[in-house]
Amino acid sequence: MTTLAITDGQVLTPELAVERADVLLDQERGEILEIGESLDGDRTLDATDSLVTPGFVNGHCHVAMTLLRGYADDKPLEAWLREDIWPAEGELTADDVRAGTELGVLEMIKSGTTAFADMYFFVPTIADVVEEAGLRARLGHGVISVGKDSEAAREDAQEGIDVARELAARDSDRISTAFMPHSLTTVDAAVLEEFVPKARELGVPVHFHANETAGEVTPIVEEHGVRPLSYAAERGLLEPEDFLAHGVHVDESEIGLLAESDASVIHCPASNMKLASGMAPVERMREAGVTVGVGTDGAASNNDLSMLDEGRDAAMLGKLAAEDASAVPAEAVVEMLTRDSAAAIGLESGRLEAGSPADLAVIDLAKPHLTPAHDPVSHLAYAAAAADVRHTVCAGQVLMRDREVLTLDEEAVRKRAAEQATSLVARAD
Repeated sequence: MTTLAITDGQVLTPELAVERADVLLDQERGEILEIGESLDGDRTLDATDSLVTPGFVNGHCHVAMTLLRGYADDKPLEAWLREDIWPAEGELTADDVRAGTELGVLEMIKSGTTAFADMYFFVPTIADVVEEAGLRARLGHGVISVGKDSEAAREDAQEGIDVARELAARDSDRISTAFMPHSLTTVDAAVLEEFVPKARELGVPVHFHANETAGEVTPIVEEHGVRPLSYAAERGLLEPEDFLAHGVHVDESEIGLLAESDASVIHCPASNMKLASGMAPVERMREAGVTVGVGTDGAASNNDLSMLDEGRDAAMLGKLAAEDASAVPAEAVVEMLTRDSAAAIGLESGRLEAGSPADLAVIDLAKPHLTPAHDPVSHLAYAAAAADVRHTVCAGQVLMRDREVLTLDEEAVRKRAAEQATSLVARAD
């Protein structure tokens, strides 16, 4: 057994208290051994003047969309997708996805994210990059049937099942999978009815976009006579392990359905604001007992992958949505960034305690904007930034030490991504 001691810092406990302590990790098993005073390890990671937190969990993103960061801004969702994003994605190659994924996971490591859920294309390539970079991820192929004939739609859905089967068969503790139909309006009912049972047979959860805009709600109500999440439940999409992205335009009946089904919601506040999709009723969902995590969505609609930025947005937008300054308080934000996002996407991380996965971020508190430290939990929700992350550890392995990423060549990743992005845009144009 090789041990790593994270020493001389403050630790965020599962109860969201902050106490002086060291953290001892088993690097081979990738779990926390002990939290206490004066712990010795074979190796040491200094946390002086710093706060040790669980690694952040990005509950919903499209990581390779980093190549489209800043490519198409200031449009509503439907026009943005149809006029800009889908045509560009139609030109994607595996090399593009590898370069975009490398850039995205580099950004996540540098901002303290240790796990994420991702819906995209060329998914085995994404999985390879995740393995090399040292993160955890739940990955799936984004299934779309709109604009395709029935045979092509079935082939795409079958690819979603085949990718899930391939990833489930990988000998990896850090890669998991799901069946990922894009949304309730971009995947036909017949496809859902045929392929969701196949996902259940495979034993994987289902992840999809739902109720992101008002324009996604109206067609389902008009055509099927029920709200979108009732429509989803009728087709088997709301099981306890399932999680949906956005949930902006949910009514009280749908919130009740989420709570009853134990399915989870991933809130994406920055993307929802930028695309003017609306304000998700996060406080009402949490009060009803719904597990609500946080995700960045893709960098093309955010435009970064920082979970600390996303947490601040979640707090501010949650207060506006509820018209209540006490809604979505700092403690709730920190829970959503860590254990709630982890629970939503089916991971055991998100808590610092003996026996938990050794996934951590170390935040440097010795910064002007984090002084004075009356309440470090408040700082995590409202003041800390990606650049304040000093070290990132996943599965007991140090991915970043003192801002230096150890598992990726940062300069080479940036250069490769810039070249592929230029090539992609040229092909799309």
